[in-house]
Amino acid sequence: MVVWRGLIACGFMSFLTIGCGDLAISSAENTKQFVQERNVNQLLTEVQDSQKAENLLKQGNSFLDTNRYKEALTFYNQAIALKTDSEETWVNRGNALTALHRYEEAIESYDKAIALRPNKDEAWYNRGNALTALRRYEEAVTAYNEAIAIHADKSEAWINRGIALTKLQRYKEALASYNQAISIKPNSHQAYYNKACNYALQDNVELALENLEKAIQLVPEKYQNLAKTDADFDKVRNDKRFQELIQ
Repeated sequence: MVVWRGLIACGFMSFLTIGCGDLAISSAENTKQFVQERNVNQLLTEVQDSQKAENLLKQGNSFLDTNRYKEALTFYNQAIALKTDSEETWVNRGNALTALHRYEEAIESYDKAIALRPNKDEAWYNRGNALTALRRYEEAVTAYNEAIAIHADKSEAWINRGIALTKLQRYKEALASYNQAISIKPNSHQAYYNKACNYALQDNVELALENLEKAIQLVPEKYQNLAKTDADFDKVRNDKRFQELIQ
């Protein structure tokens, strides 16, 4: 409609006796009106797309919360097609991909979120988890360090950092990481269990059993069952006290 209005105005002016000055003013006014209307239409489109993207994000989150990861991913992709600058969408898309074991793609999604908002601790934390799943432990530690630098009280990041450090056989640093998690959250059964694994790998029977017992006291059935088959305890498995703990 804007184009046709401009053409009609030009055709009408060709039948009038007017000076160059008048023509210039009329052309400027038409151009200004054209630009204004185009800007308004563009703004309306952006607002509509933004609202659609927000609704798609909410739908994706609903599927993510109910473990329907493929459906969630579909909605996140649709949301991103409309609005590429939502770090929340990129993070949650990464989470869906991680749940689907598509770790490389997940890392790319987290990187998009980080590019938009470098201090997004959730993106760094989940990036670390995807890297850990790929056994890229050095990179995982770096990602957890970034998450912790932003949100120092995130006990989960300290625990998972400890796991990556344990895999790298950097046992002392790993223990410090688990202890930091416990100082933040004293009943952190995950931290106690992983401390037990760490000590067992070092063949430190006493401290392995001490920390395993604490984890079992907090969540009995879970850690008794885990310890029965966890290869980290192979060095202490024949100890009578270990056998008593897991019964």
